[in-house]
Amino acid sequence: MRISVAHSTTYRYDAQVFLEPHLIRLRPRADSSQRLLSYRLEITPTPAGITEYLDQDGNVATFAWFAGAVSELALHSSFELETLRQNPFDYILPASHLFTLPLVYAEPLASALAPYASPGHSAEVSEFAHSVAGQSGRRTLDFLTALTSALYHRSTHIVRDEGSPLPPEETLQCGTGSCRDLAVLFCAACRCMGVPARFVSGYECGGLLEDAYMHAWAEVYLDGGGWRGYDPSRGLAVSTNHVAVAAAADSRLAAPVTGTSRGKATAQMQFQIAVQSKA
Repeated sequence: MRISVAHSTTYRYDAQVFLEPHLIRLRPRADSSQRLLSYRLEITPTPAGITEYLDQDGNVATFAWFAGAVSELALHSSFELETLRQNPFDYILPASHLFTLPLVYAEPLASALAPYASPGHSAEVSEFAHSVAGQSGRRTLDFLTALTSALYHRSTHIVRDEGSPLPPEETLQCGTGSCRDLAVLFCAACRCMGVPARFVSGYECGGLLEDAYMHAWAEVYLDGGGWRGYDPSRGLAVSTNHVAVAAAADSRLAAPVTGTSRGKATAQMQFQIAVQSKA
């Protein structure tokens, strides 16, 4: 599927401020599931300096620093890409011990996946994860499907334009959450069962969306399949309707924009996202 996105974000301050360096993750990744055809990022005011690099999770990050006082910061990114993975299950698990939970990986892979597999969960999340695992016969792939379905059907989806994801136990208890809340809960439940999982930020598409939002879901690591996406807020395995931008074990490390300012001012954020797709 060919997808184009135009994303504008503007921060307006009611007094002059000095911008600290900003870290921007808006460039979609290019890998076996999506081919980036073009990308452009415009920053106003023009930064005093700018550099691009791969961050600790392999995401393309833009680091910009500024000079002088400003009353507005505007970011405009646009890109076109092609999503490639029509079948999200085009893989096999290469060893029988991967068929059932909990997953246990041998070295050196276990150490490489450790940041994505550290539980750090509450008793409530662990109980929920084990319940879903029990209902799915502790079969790895059945568990992932059942977990995605369970979160989709038991949760009321809401939209929150700003703010960090809620703690997973809070989302589980209240039964409501944004896409990023459910993605964090999904990751926490997976880690309870030894399944490495990470948070993904990006976009989803479906025809022409003039007033779209950024989206969030989860990816799990499966030997033989690599990182595979599951979207609990949509109740499905990720294929060609999702565009991944950044992924990390901690959602804060996949944030599209991170930065602060110096000065006594109140900021207001406005954004507009247009997504267009065609088969």
